[in-house]
Amino acid sequence: MKRLFKFLAYLIGSIFLLIVGVFLWLYISSSITSKQNMGMLGAEAPILQVDNISFRDLNKNGKLDVYEDSRQSVEARVNDLLNQMNLEEKAGLMFITMTAMGNDGALSETKSIFNPFSIPFLANSEMVVKKKMNHFNTLQSPEPKAMVIWNNNIQKLAERTRLGIPVTLATDPRHGVPNAPGASIYTPYFSKWCSYPGFAAIGDTVLMREFGDIARQEYLAVGYRLTLSPMADLATEPRWWRINGTFGEDAEMSAKLTKAYILGFQGDSISSQSVECMVKHFSGGGPQEDGIDSHFPPGRQAYPGNNFEYHLIPFEKGAFPAKTAQVMPYYGIPMGQTTEDVGFSYNKDIITGLLRDKYHFDGIVCTDWGLVTDQGMLGIGKPASAHGVENLSEIERVKKIIDAGCDMFGGEAIPELVVELVKAGQLSEERINTSVRRILREKFKLGLFDNPYVNEEATSILGNEKFLEKGRESQRRSLVLLKNEQNILPLASSVKVYLQGFSEEDSKKYAGSITSIADADVIILKVNAPYDPEAARYVVEKIFHQGSLEFPLKEKEEMLKLIQSKPTITVINLERPAVFPEINAASKAVIGDFSSQDDIILDLIFGQFKPEAKLPFELPSSMEAVLNQKEDVPHDSKDPLYPFGFGLSYE
Repeated sequence: MKRLFKFLAYLIGSIFLLIVGVFLWLYISSSITSKQNMGMLGAEAPILQVDNISFRDLNKNGKLDVYEDSRQSVEARVNDLLNQMNLEEKAGLMFITMTAMGNDGALSETKSIFNPFSIPFLANSEMVVKKKMNHFNTLQSPEPKAMVIWNNNIQKLAERTRLGIPVTLATDPRHGVPNAPGASIYTPYFSKWCSYPGFAAIGDTVLMREFGDIARQEYLAVGYRLTLSPMADLATEPRWWRINGTFGEDAEMSAKLTKAYILGFQGDSISSQSVECMVKHFSGGGPQEDGIDSHFPPGRQAYPGNNFEYHLIPFEKGAFPAKTAQVMPYYGIPMGQTTEDVGFSYNKDIITGLLRDKYHFDGIVCTDWGLVTDQGMLGIGKPASAHGVENLSEIERVKKIIDAGCDMFGGEAIPELVVELVKAGQLSEERINTSVRRILREKFKLGLFDNPYVNEEATSILGNEKFLEKGRESQRRSLVLLKNEQNILPLASSVKVYLQGFSEEDSKKYAGSITSIADADVIILKVNAPYDPEAARYVVEKIFHQGSLEFPLKEKEEMLKLIQSKPTITVINLERPAVFPEINAASKAVIGDFSSQDDIILDLIFGQFKPEAKLPFELPSSMEAVLNQKEDVPHDSKDPLYPFGFGLSYE
């Protein structure tokens, strides 16, 4: 036995030393690479004084070029810069992917022995200097001061490249109460709003535009100039995990809110005070076959109701009239809708035929993330979403996406493949120039060439009481009262309640809150909509809430036991529809929540305000009804528990 313990001790020690050695090697090698990258950079851009106006000499040639002159037209500046760019610089412009930032605002360059995951992606300098890239999105939420410092650091890095092309920073939505990996990023410094289905439950385009305007100001304060939103997809397939990012299942409502959202962020035209929108996902990502998200195989979208055009309405009446700057197609194959069954970004009928030719969209079209290369070790994180073109090599996939009419590649950092295609004569440089013009045009409109830097003082806007209150207003107005048996709600302040599923802080806030179920008059139970963790097939897929809409049997039985013990008010967070007929029947009252904070939910229950919202999607009565409904048709399940548009108020 002693020998066994001795052997295990040696084994564990050896593994530990090996791990330390690997990360020490990574640290040293990344430090050397970073130093080499920095050595390839030129000087910072000098300031030129012309006619008593200051200009940045971005190419450091000692004279004012047209592209450096803010008095020139956007098209003149684009043409001048395009003529100075080499092929590698053009290719780098066509890629956007995730990058990391130091928690103190430093550039993310080296892996630390003590923090080996400090760079989950390529080092900042590797992408900016070596790959000539200047579009990035970030997933972190350090202190606002650190975000500003990092923005300025990476902009300074870009300024020192040959032509000084500035970086465009993008982000997924950051204004929700919960964290939803893969769809939104929890950022505690921004105002907190209801979820997007919650906005549809409210149905107020004025409030929607106010949100866009407030979020725009908060993004500008830390350097974000592009939001990877809104989702104009429709929630016609209730099992789809991304319903929490949609404006529900009604196309007209989605169109109105999509338009208001974009106008709030962009304004009536793009300027130095705009945050551009990348609306997604053309031509509608809602009808996922069997509810299986097309991030992953088989990646098909189904149209059993022959309802493809219904999913275009939010774009036709919302995104395009609002002049969205950018469009993102989804991953899936629109089965049977085009001449070739391939994913949207590979599909020339969709990108060129429909988006470009029919709708005359001449802005940037950027693919969703990870269509070309596998994401993660051995592809276990996420295989490339090359649906319908799995047999093509990476370079062939790149060519097909460009031939389809796309301009940018999301979640990829392989500009060398574009260079290789042009040098091999498989793509013309003029075709590349077409995309580069579109991309440069937006950078100039945003004023990035004139001043991409952010002042730390700008962050003082964060925490603005007016912004915070508007967010709380959205949370209040989004709550849907579904059931109120014998008008049990609102509760009197004297009622003794047992809270389950609420934060400890909010549980203590209410005078009638007690810790004993036996002594309680009423139970208030808060739960999240169910999902099936076993539905995941890949590592990354585990963060997606998908699969069955029913609570697992054991969990349901435990909930029913609690609900049946005392009069119960059940609050269910509807990140997607839920099937809960037994729980509904046993509860005295039911509230549909769209990610409101606990204290706001309790304020509703105790009568501080009245409910006014309506369901943005129907709640099916059974999984059988879900299985029998059509993926592309709205509110079509048989005998729903609560229909689309349902909502009560207090008498």
